Amino acid sequence: MAGGPSLLSLCIEAVKAQIVSDDLLPDIYELPIDLFDILVLKLPPLALHRLQTEMPYMKWNDYENNDDCPGPGRKRGRHGNFDKAWKGLFKLRWPKLVDSVQSADWQQMYWQTHLQSCFDEAAELALLPSFDGCLGELNISAGILRCIGCKEDLHSSILSKLSYHCQHFGHHARCLRLQNVLCVAETCQLLGNSKLQSLVLRWIRSKEHVDGLCKLLIQNSASLTSLELLHCKLSPTFINDICGSVCIKNMETHKIQHFSITSSSFSEIDFVSFPSGLVSFLASARYLSLRFRDNHLDCKFAQMLFTTICDTSSKISALDLSDNNIAGSLSNFNCTSTSRLPSSSRMGYLQTLRMLNVRGNNLRKDDAENLRYALVWMSNLEILDLSDNPIGDEGIGCLIPYFLEATEKCCSLVELNLESCELSCSGVTELLDALSTSKRQLKSISLADNGLGRQAAGALGKLLGMSIRSLNIGGIGLGSAGFQELEKGMKSEMELVEIDISKNRGGYETAKFLSKLISLAPNLIAVNAAYNLMPVESLNLICTTLKVTKGKLERLNLTGNTWGHHPSADSLLTEFQRNGRPILVLPSTFAPDFPYDDDP
Repeated sequence: MAGGPSLLSLCIEAVKAQIVSDDLLPDIYELPIDLFDILVLKLPPLALHRLQTEMPYMKWNDYENNDDCPGPGRKRGRHGNFDKAWKGLFKLRWPKLVDSVQSADWQQMYWQTHLQSCFDEAAELALLPSFDGCLGELNISAGILRCIGCKEDLHSSILSKLSYHCQHFGHHARCLRLQNVLCVAETCQLLGNSKLQSLVLRWIRSKEHVDGLCKLLIQNSASLTSLELLHCKLSPTFINDICGSVCIKNMETHKIQHFSITSSSFSEIDFVSFPSGLVSFLASARYLSLRFRDNHLDCKFAQMLFTTICDTSSKISALDLSDNNIAGSLSNFNCTSTSRLPSSSRMGYLQTLRMLNVRGNNLRKDDAENLRYALVWMSNLEILDLSDNPIGDEGIGCLIPYFLEATEKCCSLVELNLESCELSCSGVTELLDALSTSKRQLKSISLADNGLGRQAAGALGKLLGMSIRSLNIGGIGLGSAGFQELEKGMKSEMELVEIDISKNRGGYETAKFLSKLISLAPNLIAVNAAYNLMPVESLNLICTTLKVTKGKLERLNLTGNTWGHHPSADSLLTEFQRNGRPILVLPSTFAPDFPYDDDP
């Protein structure tokens, strides 16, 4: 017969019931600290919030005796106990998010995420044709209310209103995502006690939306550092208003560090000059990360942007122009061009640029040649992404002189992405030979989805022997012979941290390569070996290696191989873990009986 509840548990439940029922007794704070800690870990969010909010200041720093340190009590603030409770509540409600969050204040993160859920619900209701009222009067669903500890029917209660949640938890909001229907003056009132640092806006397309957004931007101009616009339709007037709203009166610079316009369209821009508000915004920037991604931008827009950056002495730290069509825009940098940027001193402002992303812009050989001259002015560039551009071997050949020249100047480039650039083994070998002579070698390179074939194994083997830490060679056609040559070439310990060798049809040779790699790379954390046609016996070899090595591997992706459900899969997932999570990612039980086909 099971024993009944203990007296302690009954007392804790009684006190918990008092707090939940909005009957907080001052004597609760006089509980011994060990009992108080038990109570804290058992309260639902709303009750815990009230207990923490109303705690007397003198109770925040109590003393307790540490069993490991006899003698005087060790001072321990109660904040740590509350933070542990809030993290537990966050994990209970959003288990898939907790590992992706790095927070020093879990109470703030809990209520910020809760408020985001409330606004998401409110947006759905406000979009209904029947809605014709105040946002603050919208009812929060019973599901959300139960999550914070409200079990009764509160449909008519003030606690069920959006306004209540904004009033009591709005000061915890730092980062929010808002749809256009929420960009109204009332939202400014609802978030009146917030100091937003990051805003993501969707579907801004009318003057009404822009007016409401601008009021919110002005209200948070002193704290806002990140602004993102998604799926918007922006006219020059809209851009001027938005950019003008983040500028702080009587200050030369604004506080925005990240400005992004993604998957949007620009209307009424004549490509003769930029909107004046955007020009002023860029001129007031200090180490700004600027993103214009997937906006159907062309050569003229990009040329105006580069000219504006130089003319206004903008200090841009990162520039992302990916997924547009800016081919030809770099011709002004070519020393043989008749339309060069007029002053080398102006181009010197590109020296603040540390990241350039021009992925997916249909750049070709001529663009790569022009880029070479542009890179000369980007002396502090650390990350360059040219992926998804058909520059080919001729294009990469145009860039090699830049890498050779930069060698003597101690090149700052540490990450180079060349996925799907129509490169061959010959072009890549020439590139890697040039990079190997650099005084400051690359830390990360991606050559994925180029038809390099097994012949590239020799050059890649040399690369592994360098100080490379991240390598992506997925889908380059290595095959069994390529993996075999790579394995034979590995002789000494490597600095590799992550590698992608997926979609290379390596068969059992893939497992042999992995086994040796894991042994020689003590800092290896992540490996993607999916879709390599490995037979089921490959798993035994890999697991044997994992047993004998004492590395740091956290994730080994083996999906897409034709194993079906391995009989010992469950035990392997339990046996090989890191930080409480399985290291192995195995093929699904329902894996198809045919091999993955990565042919175009």
